[in-house]
Amino acid sequence: MYAREKIKTAKTRRRYTLLPDPPDPTDMTQHKYITEIDTILRTRYGGRADVYIDGQGYLCYRTTELMFAPDCIISFGVDAEALEDANGYTISEVGKPPDFVLEVASQSTGRRDYTEKRVGYERLLVGEYWRFDNTGGEYHDRALAGDLLVDGRYVDIELHVEADGMIWGHSPALGLDLCWDNGRLRFYDPVAGEYLRSHSEAEAERIAAEAERASAEARAGVAEARVGVAEHWLATERQAREAAEAEVRRLREMLLRLERGDDG
Repeated sequence: MYAREKIKTAKTRRRYTLLPDPPDPTDMTQHKYITEIDTILRTRYGGRADVYIDGQGYLCYRTTELMFAPDCIISFGVDAEALEDANGYTISEVGKPPDFVLEVASQSTGRRDYTEKRVGYERLLVGEYWRFDNTGGEYHDRALAGDLLVDGRYVDIELHVEADGMIWGHSPALGLDLCWDNGRLRFYDPVAGEYLRSHSEAEAERIAAEAERASAEARAGVAEARVGVAEHWLATERQAREAAEAEVRRLREMLLRLERGDDG
């Protein structure tokens, strides 16, 4: 029975058309930013089977229209495993556009990100389209920008500028604030009241926690040793006191015998 069920599941598993790999980017300056963003968001969604996260695979409506390869795609309520096998995202096959797309600026593609791609993602009905430029606007028209699809058209997502220069806006799709922070893109969870950590930040926190734990254990060991020394000193002092008291009793008894004239 188990074998038949397994075969049936394999036959009915959803499959999408396999897309080719996009050409390698000519400008690798944004690679570290893409990698960090991908790691943070994959950690956020914890490998959920209904959340697809990808970077630099093709996004198209049909397989004959391979125009865009976003730096980050997120889609909710889909078969993530089937999309991973497809090596990209074909909207006509999946049945829905992605909920979120992000482009990271580079010198070679920056202008295309906020012109041609913005128009293209709007036509594909991508729910949100965000752009991040680590230079602060040298490659894009702005350091950070977000568009929300409303009635089939993009409208600007409101951005806020803090006194320290941080720029941020809220993503309804992710439920997170996207923040341009001194040339980095950070994700802030307003419900938890904290930033999502990158791999390097999580590793640094882990090492710091281990160091603090080791320091606490060392302090506890020193305290225990001090207690041991104190207990040993008290025991020695008690023994000395008891010996002295015993000697005093012996001398008093001798004195009493002498006073009574008792030689024994």
